[in-house]
Amino acid sequence: MTKADIVDEIAKATGLTKIETKAVVDGVFASIVTAISTGKRIELRGFGVFKHKSRKPRMARNPKSGEQVPLEKRFVPVFKPSPEFLHKVNEELKNHPNNSAE
Repeated sequence: MTKADIVDEIAKATGLTKIETKAVVDGVFASIVTAISTGKRIELRGFGVFKHKSRKPRMARNPKSGEQVPLEKRFVPVFKPSPEFLHKVNEELKNHPNNSAE
């Protein structure tokens, strides 16, 4: 699903125009990026938590050449889904006809 698909679904559900909906969706995404990049944590009850984690410096390896490459300390965004989100996904996928037992 792309951002355009999300905009289409929200526009149909709310009656807003696609232009208005796109502005709202872009604003939400920008707010999340700004908050995480400034060290803030975003908690959306029933959905999940967006935050950042610190990764320690380490030596990595270039898979093509085998050469060792030093990686500096870095920060990565992470998302932890809420228990409600996890339950909904699990139940929906269990009952979906394309996900039968293998």
